[in-house]
Amino acid sequence: MPSRLPSLLLKTSLWTLAALLALVALAVAYVLYNVHSFDTETLPARHGQVDARLFARDRDAQPLIVGLGGAEGGNTWARAFWKPQRERFLDQGYAFLAIGYFGLPNTPAALDRIALDGVHAAIRNAQQDPRVSFECVILLGGSKGAELALVMAAHYPDIDAVIALAPGDTVFPAHTDAMTTSSWSKDGQPLPFAPMPWSATLDLLGGNLHAVMQRVLAQPEAEAARIPVERMQAALLLVAADSDEMWPSVWMAKRLMARLDEAGNPFPRTLIEIEGDHAAVTRQFDQVEAFLEAQMNSRPACASDR
Repeated sequence: MPSRLPSLLLKTSLWTLAALLALVALAVAYVLYNVHSFDTETLPARHGQVDARLFARDRDAQPLIVGLGGAEGGNTWARAFWKPQRERFLDQGYAFLAIGYFGLPNTPAALDRIALDGVHAAIRNAQQDPRVSFECVILLGGSKGAELALVMAAHYPDIDAVIALAPGDTVFPAHTDAMTTSSWSKDGQPLPFAPMPWSATLDLLGGNLHAVMQRVLAQPEAEAARIPVERMQAALLLVAADSDEMWPSVWMAKRLMARLDEAGNPFPRTLIEIEGDHAAVTRQFDQVEAFLEAQMNSRPACASDR
């Protein structure tokens, strides 16, 4: 009996290896199928539609903070979890517009070629309310929401400030199974994006998103997808964490600052580096409020009337 044990262990090991290889082959086949069958030409259903909820005190012409959620989808800033911070902003004299741009019944299902036009139209619509100023818009976003905020400010000169938490400096692929389209679009056309390389497949299957994003950023094609932040006419606050497990936000934040410096962009900007993971930036709202106090109250159109 003992003499058969090595043979049995060898067979078990071989069967296990074969099963693992079969699973990998199935996963790769699934990825290939999705990549080659995905419709990259037709815009998603409900393209351009967003979910917008306005919160405001009963005062006239308040500066508007626009909250943009991240890859979690839904209308993050309208949720009960963020009510205390929303209320703080309202108490400080701001109106607050929470925008959900995918993952809701009245929006696209996935984060795929989201229309900047739709987000901008929702902001303009909110400004029709007499409680909201037509002269001051502040974008607040985290992670993919930070990417969206920066892209918006690079394309719309009526954005006065951007608060980007755990920011990206590049347009990344859509969050679809295929990942062969851009995250964002404008005027019906997708923005240039850094494609997902095949070399990232194993990291992606293993859930190592930081490594995936590093591979995306390392491609030559990624340079053309960098957000043209030098065109922004907005004050900027970047908050990034040194142990961000989702993507290299500190490295990208430094590149954002360098790009603005090289272009001679005249608008004020601040980078705050903190210790912690991707979510640590959501515990820095004292820094956000200090930025608003220092930068917005120095602009007559953006000064809040508490």
